[in-house]
Amino acid sequence: MNAGEPGFDRETFLAQYWQRKPLLIRNAIDAFATPLPADELAGLALEDDIESRIIEYREGQWLLCHGPFVEEDFRRDCPWTLLVQAVDHYVPAVAQLRSLVKFLPSWRLDDVMVSYAVDGGSVGPHYDNYDVFLLQGEGERRWQLGQFCHAGSPLLPHDELRILRDFNRTTEYVLGPGDILYVPPGIAHWGVAQGECTTFSIGFRAPRINDMVSRWADSLLEQLDPEVFYSDSHTEPVTRAGEIRPRDLERARAQVQAALDTDTDSHWFGALVTEPRYACDTSEDELAGARVLLASGAGAVALAPAARVAWQQEQAGVVVFVNGEVSSFDESVLDCLMALCAGDQLAVSVLADHLARPETASLLDYLLETGGIYVE
Repeated sequence: MNAGEPGFDRETFLAQYWQRKPLLIRNAIDAFATPLPADELAGLALEDDIESRIIEYREGQWLLCHGPFVEEDFRRDCPWTLLVQAVDHYVPAVAQLRSLVKFLPSWRLDDVMVSYAVDGGSVGPHYDNYDVFLLQGEGERRWQLGQFCHAGSPLLPHDELRILRDFNRTTEYVLGPGDILYVPPGIAHWGVAQGECTTFSIGFRAPRINDMVSRWADSLLEQLDPEVFYSDSHTEPVTRAGEIRPRDLERARAQVQAALDTDTDSHWFGALVTEPRYACDTSEDELAGARVLLASGAGAVALAPAARVAWQQEQAGVVVFVNGEVSSFDESVLDCLMALCAGDQLAVSVLADHLARPETASLLDYLLETGGIYVE
């Protein structure tokens, strides 16, 4: 699904489809062999620290169960679907699927969710607030696309599931192994398994506007002088006691606008979009051991599967964001940083050269401390 492959051009996709309308990509991966069989997916759903759920349709009702599960949970007498989040954090072969969308900003990528469904299994008609690429693994799934939805679209009553009350089908596709269906935010879609099947959902997230405003405002408030107050020199005599006059409001708005126009750094955005959904904590013992291994000749270094890493270049150098943390470095670290962000491993010979440079060595230690890389 890269730019040079027949039937898909990334520039056309970004110009005509991304966040605009769905796109079916037949044979996006030729002779695709699933990197995770259904029984191994079920094994992940037994783990305490892996987010999983089962959705079933029974007697006209949509039911939801949260994991971890036991084997008996997979023996049901009605259509059901198992969904496991962030499988790319645990299975390297699934993590490799992220390379299919490497032409998009990596900090927008959320995770790869994998689902298994029995014949007729579904999660119901719904819409998402994020972009998703639905890659068909084993078996077949029939996808119906419907109307554009928004926060006011009617939903069926349910405490957790957001299933549309009304679904107006516009298009229908049957996806087989290696086919991909791209669905932008807000488009209603409904997938139903035709026989047993697995689907790999490569999801993208975007920060809420209210969260962006909040972070930006917090950053701005840190730089504003708390001893600067509203001023109204050259004010006019009052004619009606207690009135807040239009001219008073004009002054207030002008002074607030002047404060909003204050120069501030943009680090709040990188910190926001790299905040992890799942814990990336490293114990002191693990960190100490990794530092020893790194200093004594590690075999390789790469980004941790669950890490969220981004960077931005500024006049003074490079600002690096890792799992919501922020630090600045000289621009000499860019070659190392870009290689890691591209998914490359830093092998022994390359790693030795990076560690010999103090600034790059400092970057690697920062990435290690914040859970951004692993050492082996």
